[in-house]
Amino acid sequence: IWAWGSNASGQLGQNNVTDRSSPVQIGALSTWAQIGASAFTFYAIKTDGTLWAWGGDTFGALGNSTTSVPVSSPVQISGDTNWSKVNGQVYGGFAIKTNGTIWSWGYNSSGQLGLNDTTDRSSPVQIGGLSDWSQIAGGRQNCYAIKTNGTLWAWGLNSVGQLGDGTQTNRSSPTQIGTLSTWSQVGYCSLSNSASAIKTDGTLWAWGRNNNGQLGLTNVVDYSSPIQVGTATNWSKCSSGSDSFFAINTSSQIYSCGLGNTGRTGLNIDAGYSSPVQVGANEWEMVGTGNNHSVAIKANGTLWS
Repeated sequence: IWAWGSNASGQLGQNNVTDRSSPVQIGALSTWAQIGASAFTFYAIKTDGTLWAWGGDTFGALGNSTTSVPVSSPVQISGDTNWSKVNGQVYGGFAIKTNGTIWSWGYNSSGQLGLNDTTDRSSPVQIGGLSDWSQIAGGRQNCYAIKTNGTLWAWGLNSVGQLGDGTQTNRSSPTQIGTLSTWSQVGYCSLSNSASAIKTDGTLWAWGRNNNGQLGLTNVVDYSSPIQVGTATNWSKCSSGSDSFFAINTSSQIYSCGLGNTGRTGLNIDAGYSSPVQVGANEWEMVGTGNNHSVAIKANGTLWS
């Protein structure tokens, strides 16, 4: 596992707080299976099913029963060995176990932990009693999740309709978005007040904050429920940044829209776009978004930013 960038809270896992402008390996192990991030904390799952964290610990973001005690190298969260997926919100995380249960910890001011209250937690707590969760994606102070039956759920901050339930009311427990059971993927939200998801028919949908056209809907109007982006039916991956949006289709084409300053849309221009524009050639496999930048992997395994 490799990392780079700001390291003020030890979030690069190098046992120090030195910033890095190129990738550095975290430890020497080759047993990492998956990673997720919050604002100043990283989470990772090993191949043995154990869950680890490092970086900032504000509001108990590390999930190791401490608060405000940052660590600069990985520490294990709980002693369980059945974690399968992990992701983060602004100061905390969400994870799914192999038994289909979903867990949360950290900051909870808007009910984003889904525990039916606004109390912070410094170690993982199960959300509800169900065991049918299959996918998660954390936002600025909220979470989105898909169940095994294809339904889409959200909870937490809802100031601009980013939960997609047709309101601007915060939710402290999982709330279903619409009634459909045809959702296949919810996009990583990168501390964003907007969200995106893909249905089983390959259509792309977005909702929430749209002040810079980051929903790709050719306007700058916020939406509190999912709206289809274009008419294409071949989308495979999506990701929402703070003011930008990316999606990849089955032809390995990547499209972006939203705020263009700092070059985050990859379109070689600082101007913004309110509808998706293709980035480069047909060669992309994955995409992720930071606060003011974007990173992607090509089909040949090379990493670009």
